[in-house]
Amino acid sequence: MTSADFTSDEMMTIAASRALSNSDVCFVGIGAPSAACNVARLSHAPDITLIYESGTIGTAPQVLPLSIGDGELCDTAVTTVSVPEMFRYWLQGGRVTVGFLGAAQLDRFGNINTTVIGDYDHPKTRLPGGGGAPEIASSCGEIFITLKQSKRSMVSKIDFFTSFGHGEGGDHRQRIGMTTRGPTLLVTDLAIWKPDPETKEFVVTSLHPGVTRETVQETCGWSVRFATDLEETPAPTAAELAVLRDLKARTEKAHGGSKKNGAES
Repeated sequence: MTSADFTSDEMMTIAASRALSNSDVCFVGIGAPSAACNVARLSHAPDITLIYESGTIGTAPQVLPLSIGDGELCDTAVTTVSVPEMFRYWLQGGRVTVGFLGAAQLDRFGNINTTVIGDYDHPKTRLPGGGGAPEIASSCGEIFITLKQSKRSMVSKIDFFTSFGHGEGGDHRQRIGMTTRGPTLLVTDLAIWKPDPETKEFVVTSLHPGVTRETVQETCGWSVRFATDLEETPAPTAAELAVLRDLKARTEKAHGGSKKNGAES
């Protein structure tokens, strides 16, 4: 295996994992965020504290969980607390540095929809809903987001505000009393995006290897801004790929080939 042999999904997961540090206390979403957070834990950030919505603190799963209620999370946690304690003491108490979320729809200001596609009363698709994501988006120190790019997922206007990002941009969070930073990073299968310091609109700061500006624009529903000092994302190393692929293999074996275990992201 060489570092050149990787998929766009693997690039996305590994690039997202690199953003996490050993000292982070991270509130983890299921799916792609869970994969990225656990790759970080199994590689460069072994002391990271992972928290899942079900109340598991300091969990260290050997396979990716099917849901927040997966027994693997509780079995490997330092402790498990009640959901009210998790949200009131840990999350709203300002003890979580990073919230790592996915999205069904995302706009250029990092606002997230995971509720419905189409009209709320007569939706085309009814999605799982927000769960704890709205509170995570408002109470964590900062928010990282990861998702695959497409014009269906990256839209000019989301159909429903599930989790508040930067609202209309600028100082919208501050104007409505939010004191946390909100979305500070978006990692897709094509690029790394960060919010403009003033407008808070996501700007592409790094293209993944082999990706062009045209491809990024073709898979995004708004007019994309690119940083003047646009970089190329470092390719995954052989060590990073080994960690991710071992995790996927264990997950696949444990869940009997389930396609809903988040291991594909």
